[in-house]
Amino acid sequence: MCCNIRAVRDWHPAYTRSMLLLGIESSCDETGVALVESHGNALPLLRAHALHSQIAMHQAYGGVVPELASRDHIRRVLPLTETVLAEAGRSLAEIDVVAYTRGPGLAGALLVGAGVACALGAALGKPVLGVHHLEGHLLSPFLSADPPEFPFVALLVSGGHTQLMRVDGVGRYQLLGETIDDAAGEAFDKSAKLMGLPYPGGPWLAKLAEEGNATAFKLPRPLLHSGDLDFSFAGLKTAVLTQAKKLGTALEVNKADLAASTQAAIVEVLLKKSMAALEQTGLKRLVVAGGVGANRSLREQLNAACAKRGVRVHYPELHLCTDNGAMIAMAAAMRLQSGLVEASERYAFDVKPRWPMASLMTPEAPSRVPA
Repeated sequence: MCCNIRAVRDWHPAYTRSMLLLGIESSCDETGVALVESHGNALPLLRAHALHSQIAMHQAYGGVVPELASRDHIRRVLPLTETVLAEAGRSLAEIDVVAYTRGPGLAGALLVGAGVACALGAALGKPVLGVHHLEGHLLSPFLSADPPEFPFVALLVSGGHTQLMRVDGVGRYQLLGETIDDAAGEAFDKSAKLMGLPYPGGPWLAKLAEEGNATAFKLPRPLLHSGDLDFSFAGLKTAVLTQAKKLGTALEVNKADLAASTQAAIVEVLLKKSMAALEQTGLKRLVVAGGVGANRSLREQLNAACAKRGVRVHYPELHLCTDNGAMIAMAAAMRLQSGLVEASERYAFDVKPRWPMASLMTPEAPSRVPA
């Protein structure tokens, strides 16, 4: 990571007692800021967080406009920081570490968060730590009222990523399977767009699906019987397009059924691959993280399947499923507690719009566990 003045344990003599971390998230179209307090090796606690979504601004364009997203982050990040500090009753001078999303994400948007974080760190004379966005999602269930315990299988289903991992501790990750093309979130959003639903399409499709018949249309479940734990949703998107064209003017009256059938296909693949991962690893704990983890149908079916198998399943709170500063501060705190931090004596910074999750995985462990 970049921007740390020196190793935090050396710099902060009271590390074993208490540490206050400010987290800044600006990877795409949400600006998030949060304060997390870490006490020795105890689970860090969320003290306050604030979030601004750019959905209304981007709706007119049918998707995220990177330049507009970056400019909006500039407008929002400092007022949100002031809000969080006021809510927690803390001051800038009390912050011990400033954490920010280093990647992956939109380059311009990431640069806003990185620039603000490093400027704050330099002004305060405090260390700054860049965090992997997906690790933030992965560890976000530790912010919930029912936090998991290591080890566990993680289903990471954010907007552009779908992965299954074995997680034995912070930084101790093994990739079990991942998408080879479109992610589950993209399948939701792209299918919704094909049906003429507003941006962002995923939540609209899920809501419409509640009114439809999930068996009305026979849609493919790509790689469901592949024998591995990889995913593929591009073919499903094509099947939805084909069905929508076939319906023609009748699409409007059949839209709820098509939405329900699409959701059922996505959820079934995620469900069965997750159960296969649990069986393969022999673990009895599942963590679901990322925006798609808020989907009601997915949660209901995972809960039922895990209950039958005696498996505990954990999710972040619904308001923490989307991108947020709390998950960034939490990931930074847990990395520091684990001693996983690199020191730098400069406040120069960079961002990583493309940052493979594999770069965080245990070097001595295989990137995949054989089926």
